[in-house]
Amino acid sequence: MLTNPLAKLSFEVRQYLLVTCSYWGFTLTDGALRMLVILHFHQLGYTPLQIALLFLFYEIFGVVTNLLGGWLGARLGLNRTMNMGLALQVIALAMLVVPSAMLTIPWVMAAQALSGIAKDLNKMSAKGAIKLLVPEDAPTALYRWVATLTGSKNALKGLGFFMGGLLLATVGFRGAVLAMAIAIALIWLICLVYLQQDLGKAKNKPKFTAIFSKSRAVNCLSAARLFLFAARDVWFVVALPVYLAQTLGWDAWSVGSFLAVWVMGYGLVQTQAPRLTGRTSGALPDGQTAVLWAAVLAVSPAVIALALTFNVAPAVSLLGGLLVFGFLFAVNSSLHSYLIVSYADADGVALDIGFYYMANALGRLAGTILSGWIFQAYGLAACLWFSALFVVLAALLSLLLPTQQRAGEVPPQ
Repeated sequence: MLTNPLAKLSFEVRQYLLVTCSYWGFTLTDGALRMLVILHFHQLGYTPLQIALLFLFYEIFGVVTNLLGGWLGARLGLNRTMNMGLALQVIALAMLVVPSAMLTIPWVMAAQALSGIAKDLNKMSAKGAIKLLVPEDAPTALYRWVATLTGSKNALKGLGFFMGGLLLATVGFRGAVLAMAIAIALIWLICLVYLQQDLGKAKNKPKFTAIFSKSRAVNCLSAARLFLFAARDVWFVVALPVYLAQTLGWDAWSVGSFLAVWVMGYGLVQTQAPRLTGRTSGALPDGQTAVLWAAVLAVSPAVIALALTFNVAPAVSLLGGLLVFGFLFAVNSSLHSYLIVSYADADGVALDIGFYYMANALGRLAGTILSGWIFQAYGLAACLWFSALFVVLAALLSLLLPTQQRAGEVPPQ
């Protein structure tokens, strides 16, 4: 007699798989949509700054969503915020399945606003769920699960970039968006049926003022996260794809494929962060670990900027430097993802994680706008110098994080 193999798994593992699969599906389409919008509107003749502005509301509403989404998650439950995110993404994608004449900047910005809300509701819900599904006395397991979720998500985001370039070249913008809307709608229906109803709901209903974290560790880490992601997006979001297409002469397929491979490799490195940062020796990452890895990362964009400034094999320097930057940034990002889940208060975990990802979204917002403006005015090398500066600021803020954390210890709040 055949049996369902999933039935043999514990309830917590089944919920983890459901949350992860939802996160995976959402991330795949989110990455594809970003690449579709960048390449499609570049082909239509939009300037780098105009393309950056298309994502303005995406990032602004991401900031607001993370700030308020954590509060909603604590009051309503993470299952509801995750389902809300999936539903909003279906609506956002449907808004783009219109004739080309209707794809004006305000319309696309409105669709991107809904997509930004959806993405951050989904991410906040997924990261918060992990905290609740892993036993409190298993910090190394928590690090491993967070690294796996974060790394696999970014690998799939890279696959989404590849998928976006492929779909644009084959079925066109409207066909690609319609297919993704149908896929997300199916994932949403599955989550409505099977996701635990009260997952992440706080025992005591938090007041609205609780959206601002009272934890020094969470506040310092959030500030460091803001500058870390501004450092990535100030050159990666708009400047790099446009530079590859405009200066190096790459077509949409080549740009999408390269960025896909980069992000997939970046995600795979994230899954190995526990090995790279000493978990196997019994140590867990702390503030000193974050400072060290940020300091090393700051060197990478500075070296690439120097190579571009002095015209030292620009293509080779850029692509090779990008691989080094991706490896180092992946470890930094995974470290931060573990630390925030570790620092977050278990009762109302969505509040601390929501506040942290609000800072993350604010960093992306600043990086995205600066990416379009600085690249258009001063070029890619200037974007890279700003990237190095932002990483240095992240390292300095990490000096304020708790240190000397060992396996089994709870970091101070």
